[in-house]
Amino acid sequence: MEKQANAVKPTLRMQQNKQSLTKSEHKIFDYIQHHKDQVIYHSLTELSDASEVAEATALRFFRKLGYKGFQDFKLSFAQEVTREAKPENEATFVEKVKDNVMQALEESYELVDLEELQKVIDVINASSDVVIFGIGASGIAALDMQNRLMRIGKNVQVVTDSHAQIMRATTSDHNTVVIAISLTGSTKDIVDSVSIAKGKNAQVVVLTNYIKSPLTKFADHVLLSSAKESPIDRGLLVSKISQLFLIDLICTGITIKNNEQAEKTKMEIIKNTASKLY
Repeated sequence: MEKQANAVKPTLRMQQNKQSLTKSEHKIFDYIQHHKDQVIYHSLTELSDASEVAEATALRFFRKLGYKGFQDFKLSFAQEVTREAKPENEATFVEKVKDNVMQALEESYELVDLEELQKVIDVINASSDVVIFGIGASGIAALDMQNRLMRIGKNVQVVTDSHAQIMRATTSDHNTVVIAISLTGSTKDIVDSVSIAKGKNAQVVVLTNYIKSPLTKFADHVLLSSAKESPIDRGLLVSKISQLFLIDLICTGITIKNNEQAEKTKMEIIKNTASKLY
């Protein structure tokens, strides 16, 4: 029985197509060969920049190999790299998880642009029409942000369904602030919705791990976190921690700007929910 195309390892598939590659495609081939561990954490934009080729050229390269696009290739490539990696020592995995979380926090802290953070705080604080877009694990972070903001008296809406995001984006205007949460910045549903909102003159705040991505092209403000994910490790705690760190900074900043009202709202919520506890 003939092997399915998807069963062929990405590195082998690249070698099989090497003779048919253009000069620009050879740049991508060479970069991947020499940066295997980094590629699985790249966005398409980062890979294109690192290879010194256009994004369209990179897409053609991966489609020539038989993949739907870069994300399809990256998933298969990550599986190959993982299989070739040495197995972890089970006795140390607890310490490794702790170290990864601490590293993500430290690196996210180093990435904080205080001036940009203050602009984001001011933009959200001044708007009476704030909506947060997130899908999957990023949707969970969006719900946490809503919870934090509501506790200090800031009413916001969270939309985690892609069709509902399109409808919400369509009804936005220059008074709307859209907060888009996406680790990769490459989730097509989020990008499409933000593009619509941007066309309606909404202000766009992006929380992501990648400064260069399809999503950040529509952003007025970008806040970066660390902890980039492999395609086969989506939704890990370390990634959520980096997102929640940025959310905590924003919400704390808004609380400081409205300290008296925020404290009053918080105490009222505590009083009104006290009866729900045994």
